[in-house]
Amino acid sequence: MASTKYLGLFLLLALCGYSNALYFHIGETERKCFIEEIPDETNVLVNYKVELYDPRSGGFMPSSPGIGMHVEVRDPDDKIILSRVYSSEGRISFTSHTPGEHIICMYSNSTAWFSGSQLRVHLDIQVGEHAVNYGDVVQKEKLSELQLRIRQLLDQVEQITKEQSYQRFREERFRHTSESTNSRVVWWSITQTAVLLIMGAWQMKHLKSFFEAKKLV
Repeated sequence: MASTKYLGLFLLLALCGYSNALYFHIGETERKCFIEEIPDETNVLVNYKVELYDPRSGGFMPSSPGIGMHVEVRDPDDKIILSRVYSSEGRISFTSHTPGEHIICMYSNSTAWFSGSQLRVHLDIQVGEHAVNYGDVVQKEKLSELQLRIRQLLDQVEQITKEQSYQRFREERFRHTSESTNSRVVWWSITQTAVLLIMGAWQMKHLKSFFEAKKLV
């Protein structure tokens, strides 16, 4: 029983911070966007590197200094929390203040630098305690190995709390959406029934008037 408890805690600690590493190709007029579900008050770190397509070799090479990427981040309320032009390789960081889906968009800062060539962008999105540079923390705060480990565990526990809070937020939002949908379905059914009754009554009245008029004739 105890081993199961510790296994569950280990899995929670492993999931509390996560990272997504990928790469994608982008043209001079393309705009690529990614959706990340992020709890509130959570650090996000985005590492990226841009490579330029080389038609001679058919591969990709390091981009020239003039090539950069415009990065835009929007929160769940569609408010811009970050919008800047960065170089061809760098690191972007921001902190979420609203739980939910954050949209990260990237596109080239200029079409003139690579004349229609294709770019490859390597992207690594780190969320939670993975976004913390503990090397800098050790240097700034002069922490021992034990103190650093305790700091990491505290950060992981804090992130678990945020993740659990976000899951409750998602469940509540889903429940409200379900209740709203069910309410609309019920009212739509009532409206349909009322329309059918009104049409039936009108038809009965029309037929009654028709037969009465026919009897008089």
